[in-house]
Amino acid sequence: MSDEYQASRKVALGLGCDRGTPEATIAQAVQEALAAAGLAPEQVAAGASITLKADEVGLLGFAERFGLTLAFYPPEVLATVPVPNPSETVRKYTGTPSVSEAAALLAAGTDMSRLLIEKHKLRGPDGRNATVSIALLP
Repeated sequence: MSDEYQASRKVALGLGCDRGTPEATIAQAVQEALAAAGLAPEQVAAGASITLKADEVGLLGFAERFGLTLAFYPPEVLATVPVPNPSETVRKYTGTPSVSEAAALLAAGTDMSRLLIEKHKLRGPDGRNATVSIALLP
């Protein structure tokens, strides 16, 4: 694959986090996930999360700083998306077995075969968790 082709590939981020997760923790999780996939920040074309996070200060701050408009999906929509790592714990708290993976796939308009990063988790220095999944746009 040429570097030019690689750089032209666009991706969507699926983002999940604990309530009160700081922007810095979310940003670090995204940076780590992009690096693991060999992607540059410029390749991010979309971002998404669950409607429960539509007022999450750290997430909104990250999106603004990153220049990313986020889509927010209700749990019943996220729950319909087949994902490789469903979680009963996530379902218990949100009503869907997946936030980041399902949100990435919905934002990219694709299926599991194009999930580049399944579920990158980071516990920040404050003990809050952020989860990032990355899907390749068709």
